Amino acid sequence: MKNKSQIAEKIKTIVMTLILALYIVPFLFVLLNSFKSRTDILTNPIQLPKSISLLNYAEAYEKMNFIKSISNSFMITLASVLIIILFSAMTAYYFVRVKTRFNNFMFILMVTSMIIPFQGIMIPLVTIYGGLGLLNSQATLVFMYLGFGSSLAVFMYHGFIKNIPLELEEAAMIDGATRFRTFLTIVFPLLKPITMTIVTLDVLWIWNDFLLPSLVLMQADMRTLPLSTFYFFDTYTVDYGLLMAGLMLTIIPVLILYLFLQKHIIAGVLQGSIK
Repeated sequence: MKNKSQIAEKIKTIVMTLILALYIVPFLFVLLNSFKSRTDILTNPIQLPKSISLLNYAEAYEKMNFIKSISNSFMITLASVLIIILFSAMTAYYFVRVKTRFNNFMFILMVTSMIIPFQGIMIPLVTIYGGLGLLNSQATLVFMYLGFGSSLAVFMYHGFIKNIPLELEEAAMIDGATRFRTFLTIVFPLLKPITMTIVTLDVLWIWNDFLLPSLVLMQADMRTLPLSTFYFFDTYTVDYGLLMAGLMLTIIPVLILYLFLQKHIIAGVLQGSIK
């Protein structure tokens, strides 16, 4: 039995190592090629760079208008995530504490809406908002992110709030707190694990999103980082060195954030599954 357990553990280690390699290799491929010239990439894309040069990063930084692009990405991501968290938490709280058939129906409707692919509604969405003259606006983009991101957030909050003891809220109300104040001071702080999970997932989604901003934001000074990297594609050629450097400049900020918040993601997922 001991030998079988050791063999199983070795097999598990090998499988997990292979899975890790599948995820790491594309990132390493982009990183290594970001230091190489376009000619070297086309000649042998898997060869190690002959020397470490930051020329691609300097040129990509300038062509992307990096400061403006990262500012746009940061403001859109921050506003979208804050609004999703606030509205979704309050909505889930209302669904859990006010039990009516209408609330049950709305909750099921929100959960069901998650199966609808964005590609299936993007053309009518852009047509309607374009007809209303609401495109080319960061506020419109934030509003759309609220619509597309709230369903999952409400679903996750709903399962978490159901297991918060109602006695805590009743005690606060006896002391004179309103329902809104009870939510903000008693319930919402208890949602920290699942909130950190939703924050991380939504930041990764919104920061790296290309399709929706490309449909809404038209002006060059409104481009986010993913949109800025797209403009390294010319009509007939692609400067792969600049493209790889631009991708790394886009990835690094959110990668740093993920490294700091990964323990909260795991904790939130585990607690959410238990609840």
